[in-house]
Amino acid sequence: MKINNTDLEKYLAPLKITTLNSIQLASLEQYEPGKDMMLLAPTGTGKTLAFLLPVLDQLQPGLEAVQVLILVPSRELALQLEQVFKAMGTGFKINCCYGGHSFKTETNNLQHPPAVLVGTPGRIADHLNRRSFETKNIHTIILDEFDKSLELGFEEDMQSIIRRIPHLKSRILTSATEMKSIPAFVEFSEPVVINHLAQHPAPDIELVNIPTDSAGKLEMLFQLICNIGSQPMLVFCNHREAVDRISDLLFERGIIHEVFHGGMDQEERERALLKFRNGSHYLLVTTDLAARGLDIPQIRHIIHYQLPPKEDAFIHRNGRTARMNASGTAYLVTTENDEIPAYISKDINEMPLNAEAPVPEAPEWETLFISAGKKSKINKVDIVGLFLKTGGLAKDDLGLIEVKDQYAYAAVKRNRVKAILPKVNNQKVKKQKLRIEVAR
Repeated sequence: MKINNTDLEKYLAPLKITTLNSIQLASLEQYEPGKDMMLLAPTGTGKTLAFLLPVLDQLQPGLEAVQVLILVPSRELALQLEQVFKAMGTGFKINCCYGGHSFKTETNNLQHPPAVLVGTPGRIADHLNRRSFETKNIHTIILDEFDKSLELGFEEDMQSIIRRIPHLKSRILTSATEMKSIPAFVEFSEPVVINHLAQHPAPDIELVNIPTDSAGKLEMLFQLICNIGSQPMLVFCNHREAVDRISDLLFERGIIHEVFHGGMDQEERERALLKFRNGSHYLLVTTDLAARGLDIPQIRHIIHYQLPPKEDAFIHRNGRTARMNASGTAYLVTTENDEIPAYISKDINEMPLNAEAPVPEAPEWETLFISAGKKSKINKVDIVGLFLKTGGLAKDDLGLIEVKDQYAYAAVKRNRVKAILPKVNNQKVKKQKLRIEVAR
């Protein structure tokens, strides 16, 4: 183990982690600076820390240059990694680059380069084409969710990026699936392979079939949601049209929820996930875009409104629940037109639904939008002060606060929102007037 116990405890404390799991311990023990490593483990098994912790000791303090580059397949995973690294309080700077984010903001950030840069392959390649940052000090590249990046067609971008790093010493690759061969452009050299795919116990997921007919499928979904009640759940569809159709019904029935799919802009998608994290809604209706790479904890229920065509998609959807030794339930809403795929057992229990189950109560929290963020020097302390002193909130009335570059969000007890808004909206903080409203 290269990192000392005192530092390890310091980094883990903000994440509320007291002990490392098997893959994290193995990576710390087996990683050697300047060597290559491959981490194979199912979704939700802590691979992020398994590669972040070993490279921390390789970062040089005081060097204003990118030293570690992390490539990820999605914007959401990039943001998640950035949040985890910042929460650890390492003292090293990290920046995040992805499509849909302000290119100008990213370029300005890179004028003072971070020690760790995380981004999607397309955006990182774009920055390299424009020479936004130097690569001569990068010694380690991490290809996170590499199997997904290949699946999404990022091979050419990743190959181009690796070719432009002249002094690359270490390559770390992670995957949630077994990889029979590694593309030559990675240039793996006798990597340490930590394979926990077989060793990791199967998630404790109960499969439940909810049979209905085609005409009544939407209504049956509504009843299922009401039977589950006010608990975090994901509803998966194969197409965004189905997502929007379900959303229209839920809106008509008064069920607070959010949607998540590739047709939304980045800010809308970030806001939907943020509201899930802070408890402003329990229900996310989504495509397979949310099946991998998102850190949404404590999801107990997965609903397959449409069965995915491939087994790996089914596995990754279900991987959103039963994470880190928890258990979960996956519901299959099926009709006479659905044939249960061969990869799903035909012997699935059916669950009768209570047609009189009430609509779930509104969540305890509601999200407020704040019109300034990091670039305006607004921080969490400023927001807490405004909401508690000027707004008159008690500490327990204020929930999760997330500050972005240009704006911020704060979770407030739903029953306090109406009273606080007139008090805090258009108030000045650090000489600027803040617009504060309910986030839509």
